[in-house]
Amino acid sequence: MATFKLEIVTAERLVFSEDIDALVAWGVEGQLGILPHHAPLMTMLQPGDLMIRKNKEEEYLAISGGFLEVRPDKVIILADACERVDEIDIARAEEAKKRAQETMISAPLSVEAGVAEAALRRSLARLKAAEKRRHKPPRVG
Repeated sequence: MATFKLEIVTAERLVFSEDIDALVAWGVEGQLGILPHHAPLMTMLQPGDLMIRKNKEEEYLAISGGFLEVRPDKVIILADACERVDEIDIARAEEAKKRAQETMISAPLSVEAGVAEAALRRSLARLKAAEKRRHKPPRVG
C-alpha cells in the first residue's frame, strides 16, 4: 500500500515525522482527507483533532490551528500547537473550557470574549482527541 511522509512542526519542536497511510484534518472550510498522491494543496487549519492512520491503526492528535501543505513528496503541518493524546492533561483542558465559557457569558461583546472563544476551541480540540483515544476499541489478536 502506498504511503506518504507527514511532518508536524510547531515553533518548539518536531511533533511527528513518519510515513503514514492517511490523514484527516479540520481545514477552515471543513474536514480534509489526505491520501497518498493527493494533489498539491495549501490551506489553513482550524483547532481540532488530527487523525493519522498507519498500518490500519489510528492515532489522534490535538491541534490548535496552523497551516497544511500537501507537496509531491510529503505533507507538512505547521501548527500553532499540537499535542499527542497521551500528552493531554484532561483536567486542565476541562478547566480551560470552563473558564472560557464563563468569560464568554460574563462579557460576550468584549475583547476578552474573543480570546476566550479561541481558548474554548483549543480546549475542545484537546478533549475531542482525548475522548477518541478513550473510546478506542481494544486490539484483538
